[in-house]
Amino acid sequence: MSSSRPKRPNSSPTSSPPPKKIANSNPFHFGRAGLGAYLSDPSSHPASRVIYHNSSFVAIHDLYPKSSVHALLIPREERWNGMHPKIALSNPEFLEMVRPEAERLKGIVASELRRKYGAESAEDFQRQRILNGEVNLDDDAEMPEGRDWEKDVVIGIHMHPSMDHLHIHVLSVDRYSSCLKKRKHYNSFATPFFVNLSEFPLSEERKEALDRRGQGKAWLEENLKCWRCSMQFGNKFSKLKDHLELEFDEWKKK
Repeated sequence: MSSSRPKRPNSSPTSSPPPKKIANSNPFHFGRAGLGAYLSDPSSHPASRVIYHNSSFVAIHDLYPKSSVHALLIPREERWNGMHPKIALSNPEFLEMVRPEAERLKGIVASELRRKYGAESAEDFQRQRILNGEVNLDDDAEMPEGRDWEKDVVIGIHMHPSMDHLHIHVLSVDRYSSCLKKRKHYNSFATPFFVNLSEFPLSEERKEALDRRGQGKAWLEENLKCWRCSMQFGNKFSKLKDHLELEFDEWKKK
């Protein structure tokens, strides 16, 4: 005799589902669509990948960082994350949404820089001594501000993004990373190919340059120049990489 087992109801998580405006619930995201994997359920990713998330944005560590600290800010709403960033950021509503989130992430990146390199920084020296208990802070004295690491963080987009989902780069200025492997990697952050968030709304001159046929390729193929001392390296990327390591050590000590 066969017996039929009653069907169990589908189980659902106790937490409320994400807002309907959030798109990209497809768990299969590869290649250029890879950032979509973080949008529908960012809490399913480890803290080593997702920095924070809310109903409108997800902030993640770049999987292939081009600086020692490199984060991405990704909007979760479908109406924004499928747009070209230049077009989306030209919309006053979206720009107003992005600015405070980008500043928040900038502060997080700056804090990570201080955590990693503060002990080596001359400007942070006195602050670090107090934090380490080497010297006592007088009762009426204020903690020294130390180095302003936020000045070493840049925010912007690429003229021609390499990923489908809109994303904003928030990264340290050092361009020091094992993932920086090609001239175009470097020049995508060291030439006008990188559009700073502070440039929006764009001037007519900047719009014309970004829309000029072949301009993006020309910027990526420009001769290499050190971001810090402006030394020229032509097309000798390996020599630039060696130089960037020296500059990185000096930059940390500032």
